[in-house]
Amino acid sequence: MDGRSVIRRSGGEAGKAIIALVCGTLVYYHCAFRNSTLLSLFSDVFIVLLCSLAILGLLFRQMNIQVPVDPLEWQISQDTANAIVAWFVNTIGAAESVLRVAATGHDKRLFFKVIVCLYVLSAIGRLALGVTVAYAGLCLFCLYMFAECSQSISSGVAWFLGRRNDTNGEQDIM
Repeated sequence: MDGRSVIRRSGGEAGKAIIALVCGTLVYYHCAFRNSTLLSLFSDVFIVLLCSLAILGLLFRQMNIQVPVDPLEWQISQDTANAIVAWFVNTIGAAESVLRVAATGHDKRLFFKVIVCLYVLSAIGRLALGVTVAYAGLCLFCLYMFAECSQSISSGVAWFLGRRNDTNGEQDIM
């Protein structure tokens, strides 16, 4: 892999993290500070999109600009839809199997891990709104994505954790 492809790939990951953070911030503002529901958020977004498209359509019609609109470009492929559904089903299935194994009591370490995680989530949920907790999780995830794609931050974290990069790309603990 050459240096340019690494830079392009890391730039794309940083862009995804920034876009996710901006979208999450808007959702957090709408739900937490305005005390609105997600249904209200989705309807507001669709109203803004519809009005914007209508205004642009009228503007283009006034200026005699021909804009080809192909509805097929707005659709996702069957493979993409299948991948999204498969990811969702696998995630729910994995969570269900962990809870099932923990509920049987055969694996006591897993049982106590699940109990501690649920207790911590319950305590956090009592201290803060669910939207606030979800937004904090999104911020931490975006920081993680940004740190993974940034060379200087990755090397700083590796130095802080006492790891050094091997020539083969493997990390050893000093």
